[in-house]
Amino acid sequence: MLMKAARNGTKDGLEKTKLAMMRKVSFLQKKETTGNDDDAGYLDVMVSEVKHPPPQLSPMPKGLSTQQIIRRHIVGSIVQSERSYVDSLKRILVEYQKPLLEPEARILSDKKVRPIFYRLREILQCHSMFQIALASRVAEWDLSEKIGDLFVASFSKSMVLDVYSDYVNNFTNAMALIKKACISKPAFLEFLKKKQVSSPDRITLYGLMVKPIQRFPQFILLLQDMLKNTPRAHPDRLPLQLALTELETLAERLNEQKRVADQVAEIQQLARSIGDRQLSKLLNSDQRQLILCEVLIETVYGEKGQVLKSKERKVFLLNDTLICANINVKGPPDISSLVPIGPKYTVKWSAPLLQTQVVEVGQESFQKHTFSSIKKVCKVFLGPPRLYQELEELQHDLYVVENITLLVGTLQGTYQNLNTTVGQDWCLALQRLIHIKDEQIQCANKCRLRLAVPGKPDKSGRPVSFMVVFNTPSPLSKISWVNRLHLAKIAKREENTPGWVFAEDDGKTRHPFWCPLLACRLPIFSSKTQDQKLETALHNPVQCALLAFSAASTSLPQGYLWVASGGDRNHGQVEIFSLNRSMPRMVKSIQMGAPVLCLDHVMEPCPTEEEGEAEAAVKSTARTGNTICVGLQDGNIHVYGTVDTSTQCLLTFSNPDSCPVLCLKHSASFLFAGLGNGKVSVYARKKGLWDPESCRLVTVGSGPIRTLLTLENAVWASCANHVTVIQGSSLHTQSFDAHPEPLVSVSHMVRAGGGVWMAFSEGSSIRLFHTETLEHLQEINISTRSTFLSPGNVRVTSLLICQGLLWVGTAQGIIVTLPVPKLEGIPKITGKGMTSLNAHCGPVDFLVVTSSTLSPDMLKRDSVCETADQANGGAGGGEAGERRNELSQESLSQPDCSSPQGEPTKAKGMLLQYRLRSTTQLPGKLLTAEPDQSPCDAPPETPEHSPEDGSIYELSEDPEVWVRGQPPAREGRGKDKVTSAAVFSGGRGFRRLGEETIAANGDPDESTLMVWQLPLTVSP
Repeated sequence: MLMKAARNGTKDGLEKTKLAMMRKVSFLQKKETTGNDDDAGYLDVMVSEVKHPPPQLSPMPKGLSTQQIIRRHIVGSIVQSERSYVDSLKRILVEYQKPLLEPEARILSDKKVRPIFYRLREILQCHSMFQIALASRVAEWDLSEKIGDLFVASFSKSMVLDVYSDYVNNFTNAMALIKKACISKPAFLEFLKKKQVSSPDRITLYGLMVKPIQRFPQFILLLQDMLKNTPRAHPDRLPLQLALTELETLAERLNEQKRVADQVAEIQQLARSIGDRQLSKLLNSDQRQLILCEVLIETVYGEKGQVLKSKERKVFLLNDTLICANINVKGPPDISSLVPIGPKYTVKWSAPLLQTQVVEVGQESFQKHTFSSIKKVCKVFLGPPRLYQELEELQHDLYVVENITLLVGTLQGTYQNLNTTVGQDWCLALQRLIHIKDEQIQCANKCRLRLAVPGKPDKSGRPVSFMVVFNTPSPLSKISWVNRLHLAKIAKREENTPGWVFAEDDGKTRHPFWCPLLACRLPIFSSKTQDQKLETALHNPVQCALLAFSAASTSLPQGYLWVASGGDRNHGQVEIFSLNRSMPRMVKSIQMGAPVLCLDHVMEPCPTEEEGEAEAAVKSTARTGNTICVGLQDGNIHVYGTVDTSTQCLLTFSNPDSCPVLCLKHSASFLFAGLGNGKVSVYARKKGLWDPESCRLVTVGSGPIRTLLTLENAVWASCANHVTVIQGSSLHTQSFDAHPEPLVSVSHMVRAGGGVWMAFSEGSSIRLFHTETLEHLQEINISTRSTFLSPGNVRVTSLLICQGLLWVGTAQGIIVTLPVPKLEGIPKITGKGMTSLNAHCGPVDFLVVTSSTLSPDMLKRDSVCETADQANGGAGGGEAGERRNELSQESLSQPDCSSPQGEPTKAKGMLLQYRLRSTTQLPGKLLTAEPDQSPCDAPPETPEHSPEDGSIYELSEDPEVWVRGQPPAREGRGKDKVTSAAVFSGGRGFRRLGEETIAANGDPDESTLMVWQLPLTVSP
């Protein structure tokens, strides 16, 4: 029997569980179709609770370790949550679907009832089978303590994805049917009310039906906690990691399907509300895609800066159009309490995206150019700009008072109330006013989205723009809008239309940012040094306090990019590019006495409490800060400072054998250098730097050490076809073969989650190995993932993992990306690869990711400017004064999940995209793997506008010169971290795949840097 197979098949682990769940059972027949083929092809299995009681843990035995006790409690949570979920599914079918299908009721026809509950019975069957297997596993928990393989076997089947996909895709349609039936059938509305009132928890039908959408993120959280409390050598560890991979992959696919369904529904709702037929036709086109929509408060200011009126608007950012609409919420209140009623919109204005500009307070160059045309349209454009004018007046007055004070000091006589002390008091008072005005301006910038929108031409035909000012719910929302507007314009460029292509195009609608966007490309060297060979690159993250608010939202990750190269035997160099602007700019070149082969960025070690107290007592000023280690072909290692403008060389030393330094990696206490003679030299820390006298040599093999990879307290070193794991300070080694061919060398290694991907000196295959058991888990042939790669002639030259994508650079200059999970699971490749149509003419010499966190000061709130609008003469309430802003459906804000101060913050879960599309207003948990927050734990901030800390100096333009910056703030000390990321590739030339003429795209021998910009992300 299938029940017995499910129960018995879980005893011997993953393989037998899979076989048991896939075994054909003869007595089970497919359900006969009765005119409705919705259930065709699925088994109808009735589970008896008498024969198969719900899972239940036995009493806890004595003598368990702390981890065993915690794991037992987590299993109990899994059992309890699954029982509650199954009861909710049964409740929908028994209390709602069954009465509505009874002939006596006839409230709705069967054709209307069945689509509402589409695929719910099949979902219940899947979880009923899972509950049987779970009961068997729980009964023997104290003997096996394994549960990961059960999740893999139960939720890796295609049937689970199919039924959940059908349900998720139909959810919006089901809610529309319920809404329509409530309006047209009063008996149905009364039926829903009675069911809600009679239920003990008062949950509506909507609240019950949304639970399948929330189920897999709940599973992910529970398994993450289980994995965290599972020892490395435990037999359940690898199955748990595989289970996380399966659940994350399933959740991501459901998210994407739901995102597309919601996008279509939102655009259709907007199109139906538009009277302009031409605009409505454009919205109904397949080319229109929704990037971001949110309720913002439009504010109109008077000439003196006072608030005249404010009103809520729904703003839609499409891939080529910006639309502002009035919100008209209509519908009976008794219906809206049972099912969400979508608002109707009246379009106020629409504008082409490329002609819309974000204007910050203080950008006088734009204001002087456009305000004359703005005034003709609307005379009440002032407000935040008034603050900047007042600041200039205060600065002028301070300058005058300082001069007056100096003049007063030259008086020969003595006069009452006319002395330098009074003048100094005036200066201090003006400085305080300037500081307050600074913060008010920063508040205006952080929560005010000011857009210059093109209007109708004037009588003479000249273009006229008008300014609109929107209040955003938070600084994060403002950052999200500025960043998405910026990227949407980049996506319209020729090199991004299209920028990537799938190996097998399935014809599905893609999100505008479904792939990285090529932001720019530029030559690396001047024409005089084109003979240099690119070797490697790295990112030196340095925060710059001079970036304006919007500039930080649109620029590349802050810091500097170091690009290393080599010429002849006695020459090498490092080019340093500033990234504190939209286009990288070369700011410094360091000449070396030998080719540069490798680079490594070393963070300054965190002092312990005792060291911190000692350092504070001594007040030492000799801190080295972050450093960059440079490995040369002549065997030398140079250590450079990363903060000082001169990039001073702090230390130079050579390995004992004077062999070429092919690769460098560091751990918390050691620097590892891979040498050309098959040895790894290990250096200990000394006063913030490395101690050359402490060098120890570890022999790995006879060939060169091609690459190193640091994993916790160990380092992986590749030599020929095998990899050696060197353990921390003991330097104990363990080796394994990564490739069956002895002549093939491991050339690249990158880590994600619990796995390491490896590329080789020959062939087009890449391999995945487990970080703990060293087991070979997967092999992928890159040549089969792109139609532009010729099988048999492909060689991988670079590897990189960034934001759920495995980037693969090839000797043909073509870049392929493959999707990998983002969580702690195994980074198996389960999806289709895509190929960049922007390629190099020669091998991809390096792929490097740059990322930086926006300054926490940009996200702060305080009370300095809480009444800035009221101080300017307005109440600021208007029609929107009593309504809270909705959360952005694509905003960056997340629940506060920060760890205690001083602890390193680690993302506890995946930020699923769908959470921001529709679930923000659903009852229950958001569709995200982030932990719940009780009301008492909620962040103190509200969506209302409040002041921000800041400085007027952040309003200046992006720095174009080498500046002295500060190292990025350490993780774990703030709340939400907004991260900017970009991927750089280096190689010879530039070409577009599919285009015959390469010369038109530049010199094919010129070393070129290509930059892909990624959307801003937020993590706790």
